[in-house]
Amino acid sequence: MQDPERLLIAVDGPAASGKGTIARALARHYALPHLDTGMLYRGVALALFRFGGDPGNAFEARRAVDELETIDLSDEELRSEVIGEIASRVSAYPGVREALLKRQRDFAGQGGGAVLDGRDIGTVIAPHATAKLFVTASPEVRAERRFREIERRGIKVHLEEVLADIRARDARDAGRDNAPLVMAADATRLDTSDMGIEEAVERAIACVEAARGNA
Repeated sequence: MQDPERLLIAVDGPAASGKGTIARALARHYALPHLDTGMLYRGVALALFRFGGDPGNAFEARRAVDELETIDLSDEELRSEVIGEIASRVSAYPGVREALLKRQRDFAGQGGGAVLDGRDIGTVIAPHATAKLFVTASPEVRAERRFREIERRGIKVHLEEVLADIRARDARDAGRDNAPLVMAADATRLDTSDMGIEEAVERAIACVEAARGNA
């Protein structure tokens, strides 16, 4: 039975859907701790990259998990496209996902609750979350958002390349055997394709309140 005073929010969705922005806003609104689980996988990817490991080798990817403590999860390098690509690949390995499972569930198990965002929060990490959101947007909109983000960092890139990368990541996330990206049966779908940040956050809060029975 869930503690009625405890609020656990699961926010899932594909790359560049806005789920991270929404999850951070929800954490601020409800004064809850927040975990971007994707940064754990990016941390593993960065560790692998730094010791020259092969992203195509499941054993080396699992070894990189043990180096995660050496990575500062606020390091800007984690947000690079190179590390994002590696993270997308290593996250498909069951050994990597299993090794990070306890860390994520421990975070979700905090007394007052928490907000977690990722790809499998509502289905695997916290299937009994108070509120589950599946944040999405069209591939074209997500590619445009990621394109602008990359350009703001002073990196030259072509929109077509970003779109191709988004579609490749979607295929990997949805097609992997272990914890694929799927919307939980009891999640609320939030399509942000035609929304600004403020509207998306307002809708997300309304979804959480509805899940709490306060609608």
